Amino acid sequence: MSKKQFKKLALGGTFDIIHKGHEELFSKAFELGEEIVIGITTDEFVQELYKDHSINEYYFRKNQLLEFIKKIASEDRCIITPLDDPYGPTIHDKSIEAIIVSKESEKTAHIINKIRIDNELKPLEVISIELILAEDGQPISTTRIKKGIIDRNGKLID
Repeated sequence: MSKKQFKKLALGGTFDIIHKGHEELFSKAFELGEEIVIGITTDEFVQELYKDHSINEYYFRKNQLLEFIKKIASEDRCIITPLDDPYGPTIHDKSIEAIIVSKESEKTAHIINKIRIDNELKPLEVISIELILAEDGQPISTTRIKKGIIDRNGKLID
């Protein structure tokens, strides 16, 4: 493995249906980080997010994510942790150097850095990637997939 920009990089999400946007996020994470800390929202925390569709159970989402990771990298390079809040280990783990987020969750990364600074930890480098757009120019999202508007790759469903 070639030297990576970061020893430890973090990201998090619900990861209900792995779609093209997630694939881009994870590909970039594994390109930049030697070890990737992946927070997955717990079933309890998902209920607090008030999604307007059902969400698969945590273990299903975790197993589906591991299957995807095996296609792009060694699963030995990731640490999967349950998320009971928007921040997870990023606010207290001093070994995490960076966080990768989509543009829509960049605000949370800046809140994490404020908490880290308050806790006398070095702020994380924030890597923000653009949302991947579907054929109609709107972002690919699990909500739009579950509503039958698009598929995982952003192709419109007739």
